[in-house]
Amino acid sequence: MRITLYDVSKGRGGEALPRTSLEFHTGAVRFALAETEQRPTVLGLIASGRMRPDTGRVTLDGAENTKDLRRRVALVDAPSVSDPHADIALAGVVGEELMFAGVGATPIHARRWLAGLGFAELASVPIGSVDPAARVRILCELAVLRDGVEGIVLVAPDRHGGSPDGWWRIAGEFADRGYAMLVVVGGSAAVALERMQEFDAINASGPVEPLVLEEPADATSGADTRTATDTDTENGDAR
Repeated sequence: MRITLYDVSKGRGGEALPRTSLEFHTGAVRFALAETEQRPTVLGLIASGRMRPDTGRVTLDGAENTKDLRRRVALVDAPSVSDPHADIALAGVVGEELMFAGVGATPIHARRWLAGLGFAELASVPIGSVDPAARVRILCELAVLRDGVEGIVLVAPDRHGGSPDGWWRIAGEFADRGYAMLVVVGGSAAVALERMQEFDAINASGPVEPLVLEEPADATSGADTRTATDTDTENGDAR
């Protein structure tokens, strides 16, 4: 699976997201730089098929298929969209995600699931107080419980503090397990990753293969006029 963003942007003059091109694929982890409060989430929404860009195109294995992209790529921990409230106990977060995955979701199931992952002692801890690396591990493991998920877009793990090496190693482990991994980070984290040569961190923005356009059968068909707020949150699921 290969996801490619070609010259995408959002908002008037790219205010919500300036023109961006990047690519990530199965079995590899890449990072993408997005600064300001809004842009990381907007980039994550577009890269996971949950928001249409105002310019450019997003392809999955060379074709535009938003529905399939949304089904196969999970959006994890995106601020104001898919991040859990900081005050909710971790077991509560786990129970909700187990429910979305269609498996046992009682408090007992949640605690057992956490114990199996090695985090039993964190069950009653508010997720906002969980160590950043543990948070990433737990949320990504929950994301891949859903049927059909083959990739993850992890948004701004650096906002929780700590060193990037913890959550970057975890992202790399998911890539080794065969998932396509994109981590959206801020400038400081990007610089830190590039300096940690042992991680061989690769920026998703380059190089990106040129897009070969086909002549549309009807240039007016498929027009989309939705705004930056038109995401899957409309029907209650932006994960």
